[in-house]
Amino acid sequence: MKWHKYTADDTLQTLNSSTKGLDRETREQKLEQEGKNILSEKNQLKTWQKIGKHFVDLLMIVLMVAAVLKGITGSYVEMGIILAVVIINGLIGYLQERKAEESLNGLKQMMGQEAVILSGSIRKTVDSEALVVGDIVLLKSGDVVPADIRLIETHDLVIEESALTGESLPVEKQTKMLEEDTPLGDRTNMAFSGTLVQDGSGIGVIVAVGDETEIGQINSALQSVEKQTTPLIRKMNQLNKQIFKGLIGFIVFLVFFTTLRHGMDINILLSSVIALIVAVIPEGLPAVLTMILSMGVKEMAEEKAIVKSMPAVETLGSMTVICSDKTGTLTKNEMTVVDIILPEQVSKESVALEDELAVTSIMNNCQDLKLEGSQSAEELSGNPTELALLKFVDDKPVPFMVKKDKIPFSSAYKYMATVHELTTGEKVLFVKGAPEVLLEKAQLSNSETSYWKAQAAELAQKGQRVLGFALKHLSKEQELSHETLEGLTMAGLAGIIDPPKESAIKAVKEAHQAGVGVKMITGDHKDTAIAIGKQIGLNHTAYALEGKDVDHLSDEELQKQVKTVDIFARTTPEHKLRIVSALQKNGEVVGMTGDGVNDAPALKKADIGIAMGIKGSEVSKQAADMVLADDNFATITRAVKEGRRIFDNLKKTINFFLPTALAQGLIVIFALMTNLPLPLTPVQILWVNMVTTITLSYALGFEPANEKIMERAPRDPKAPMLSGYSIFRIVYVSLLITVPAYLIAMQAESQLVQQTMLLQSIVLAQAFYMLNCRELLDPSINKAMLKNKAIFISLACLAVLQGVVLFVPIAQQAIGITVLTSSQHISILLNTFGIFLIVELEKLITKKIRKKKAKEVVA
Repeated sequence: MKWHKYTADDTLQTLNSSTKGLDRETREQKLEQEGKNILSEKNQLKTWQKIGKHFVDLLMIVLMVAAVLKGITGSYVEMGIILAVVIINGLIGYLQERKAEESLNGLKQMMGQEAVILSGSIRKTVDSEALVVGDIVLLKSGDVVPADIRLIETHDLVIEESALTGESLPVEKQTKMLEEDTPLGDRTNMAFSGTLVQDGSGIGVIVAVGDETEIGQINSALQSVEKQTTPLIRKMNQLNKQIFKGLIGFIVFLVFFTTLRHGMDINILLSSVIALIVAVIPEGLPAVLTMILSMGVKEMAEEKAIVKSMPAVETLGSMTVICSDKTGTLTKNEMTVVDIILPEQVSKESVALEDELAVTSIMNNCQDLKLEGSQSAEELSGNPTELALLKFVDDKPVPFMVKKDKIPFSSAYKYMATVHELTTGEKVLFVKGAPEVLLEKAQLSNSETSYWKAQAAELAQKGQRVLGFALKHLSKEQELSHETLEGLTMAGLAGIIDPPKESAIKAVKEAHQAGVGVKMITGDHKDTAIAIGKQIGLNHTAYALEGKDVDHLSDEELQKQVKTVDIFARTTPEHKLRIVSALQKNGEVVGMTGDGVNDAPALKKADIGIAMGIKGSEVSKQAADMVLADDNFATITRAVKEGRRIFDNLKKTINFFLPTALAQGLIVIFALMTNLPLPLTPVQILWVNMVTTITLSYALGFEPANEKIMERAPRDPKAPMLSGYSIFRIVYVSLLITVPAYLIAMQAESQLVQQTMLLQSIVLAQAFYMLNCRELLDPSINKAMLKNKAIFISLACLAVLQGVVLFVPIAQQAIGITVLTSSQHISILLNTFGIFLIVELEKLITKKIRKKKAKEVVA
């Protein structure tokens, strides 16, 4: 219910309450009926469910079936090895996601712990959980508002609401009724749960508790928002399905082919099918991808970007739009004096120190925060506007004068006045406040009035909050009153704004160069948002959509608007959710930054939620996928670069894994189709997979980023992990590995030697092909190779492990191989090196063909 549109009396009457408060019996009855003033929780998954979900991956299920079948046939050792691989991969997945979301706890911490209420005209302190609708609550400076309240009485009440509404300034409260469509940030007759009373006092009636409060609605939205599946997870699931379909197709074909043609024994066929499953499924791939993502998490942490879930690392690289909150994200979240306007007769080209002295003296003395001249602005806390003025004069030679009298600021008359004694014995009156009020009290000609109004309007058009400064000399006998302010002399104007960070301006430019759009979604005013949007370099700054405009748009209309609108002002959490959803429906991969409670649902809904670590609320940090430890928007662009590098390396790793997996599968298929004994046993296949996974697979994860990585557009989120060219390479490379190796091995007389030669051929071929995969189309042997020490370490480790298997008798027996002659080793080496050369030649030819096609398209 929109209580702001009712008078205080109507609100009390509707709620069956009064200014005396509810009696004890009524309160107890309502508490029993309506429940406590707490936020509801969503049922959490049990530990076994969290672990179990990592074992329902399609390929993991196939491997578990293969292990069970091995057990049925009595091959318990092989069954144990396969199950060990499955368990290790599943545990890795569980451990990387063990940190459960704690957004609800963060919201709970924002609720006030105790509150002072009136019950039968008697003041009582009660737990905030025991508050009910209709309670009369007393608020004072320092209180956390315990529920949503319609204010009945205010005394210079100022409430900090930035975490909820996105407003950069605290809000002065009043009690008059407002229009029904008044945005959340402008509902000055309301106090919202979880916000902080900064100054003054007030009395109000509770109109909503628990889940019905604004914070409660955010909590409900947060729990109802389904976390987006990252592009990497979606693509890996797609890849798994492709592998599974291909595997099933092979198995079905081979079962019918071998049975009909050769009448194969069921036990031999079963062993062959299991060998095919173990060969084709790249069971080490999940572990390798996890390692690469884990390294990315570490690299980003060093760049002040703390990533909470590993797949989010890759999502950063595929991001196409960043939706950013303004306050504290793009701006400093510190009100700053950016413009000073002096009287018209003062030349702006040659401003002398004394010309500014009057304005700066008023700033330094007409205030409540600084009590001694020795205090610096950095030591002080309180009203952001006064802090901004004091910071502006901090390094200027401005005298500090003791106050003799003052009129405190009030929203009723919109100014503050102080009286100070001069060394001559006279008194001076300093006044600061709304320019239009001060101009009415000043002695000015028509031209002077026009000048000040024009300057104030110009500052306001820049999105600045405008303050006026005036003074008046008083006699020793004059007393301070509102009437004393007549006949003021205007000293100047100040334009105050929460300015953009220099690093944010640079980061927005870099994002645009990388093809990543930037949109501002803020709770602040439209003019301020447009002014900041222009300063940081957004693309579309001539027009902004306000929250009320979004309300009047259908989902389809909003989808069209978000394509050409970069600034959204006076937004609520619901608006932010709709905007993010509209972008996602347009096919965008959306990053959402924010620091307030109001940002939490959109952070969770976005493909990658990015919270501020220093000034961000606990709720926003817990709802996000990544936290910026330095609150620097520029860190996002560095994270995007790292994300792109990681995806490149993931793709290189997948392109390395799959041809070798298919090559092993082709060997099994060929044996089945020719009715020959299996050339490799499942244990030997698992050894090949394991030794290359432990060594070669990890090397590509350390590849440095391409020099032009931030000059290319984001990749199409709908594009599959494997392109047509990747599939072509997988097929022909697997044939290059399989056919020559099989032909060379079959020349040996004993099956043991054949298996040994085949195993060694596959391992060496993978080593050379790993080098091929360093670059997609460019030559693999280049200067950048020296930057990746992991390549040389991995090759050395492979040589040691494979050497142990080939030359240590115990290891030979365990794997089921034997010793090879020097000539056999040389033939294997020449064959595998030939594979490397063929792939490099193919890359060169493909690159030339692509360049030629590109020229034809341009022509």
